[in-house]
Amino acid sequence: MTILVTGSAGHLGEALMRSLSAQSRWARGIDIKPSAFTNMVGSIGDPGFVRRAMSGISHVIHAATLHKPHVATHGNRDFLDTNVGGTLNLLEEATAAGVASFVFTSTTSAFGAALTPAAGEPAAWVTEDVLPVAKNIYGVTKLAAEGIAELFARKSRLPVVILRTSRFFPESDDDPEIRNSYSAENAQANELLHRRVDISDVVGAHFLALEKAPVIGFGRYIISATTPFLSGDVAELRRDAPAVVERLFPGANTLYAERGWKMFPTLDRVYVNERARRELGWQPRYDFRFVVDCLRERREWRSPLALDVGSKGYHEEVFTEGPYPVD
Repeated sequence: MTILVTGSAGHLGEALMRSLSAQSRWARGIDIKPSAFTNMVGSIGDPGFVRRAMSGISHVIHAATLHKPHVATHGNRDFLDTNVGGTLNLLEEATAAGVASFVFTSTTSAFGAALTPAAGEPAAWVTEDVLPVAKNIYGVTKLAAEGIAELFARKSRLPVVILRTSRFFPESDDDPEIRNSYSAENAQANELLHRRVDISDVVGAHFLALEKAPVIGFGRYIISATTPFLSGDVAELRRDAPAVVERLFPGANTLYAERGWKMFPTLDRVYVNERARRELGWQPRYDFRFVVDCLRERREWRSPLALDVGSKGYHEEVFTEGPYPVD
């Protein structure tokens, strides 16, 4: 059984390849960039390359993509060719090869404008049933690729699972207000409450999706750390998030203060992973409760895999303002 991993030079691709190797599982990594975890260099936009890469493959994890950080540096056609055309090439060749499962890494960014409530409104409670409203070419192309994948699941009986992952990159936030007010570690610990997931847990979700796809047939899941909040908390979270956190985690504010950290004053959204936990049997470990326990015991709260993969960036160029330009 050989697993094809696209985007093997990226954050998730490397994490997947490292984890598959640690489990002594056969894997073939492909990417447009050479890396220690890339077996074949080429573009998923090239049907011939995809056909060659698919030879002998029994399962596919499609993590390659142009990301939000590329919106300001790449054209619309680049996004269409990679995110839509590349996904189509992979689906066609996977179907022809009769692969047993196809896991597509999508993004919670696909929800787009649906994530931003109006002023004075409660935080958005985001489940898979929320209707996406794409707000840039990245979201448009990821939604289009999801739609094509669903079509192949329905028409060609290709077992497909789509995982809408929340943030797992270690780079500083692109929002200058966040970047200038919080350390990257502080901001990312905060985000585990509502919009972040550790890359180790993301890998675990992908492996479960590979295993369960033949039974599921087609599924779409939010992959984010388990939130401690309930739907009844959303109004207060928009008004006073630190108060809600202290109510749920007594002493957390003191632990934060000892480290020189602070909580976000308000939260605008909460990603809900209940369906992934129920249907995939996913049990993410690295949540905010884990962070608090680690702070109390003065130990590292990020997974060893996250530390091993580290920061990669998204461009060869180094930008003076932020980790990447914002369009």
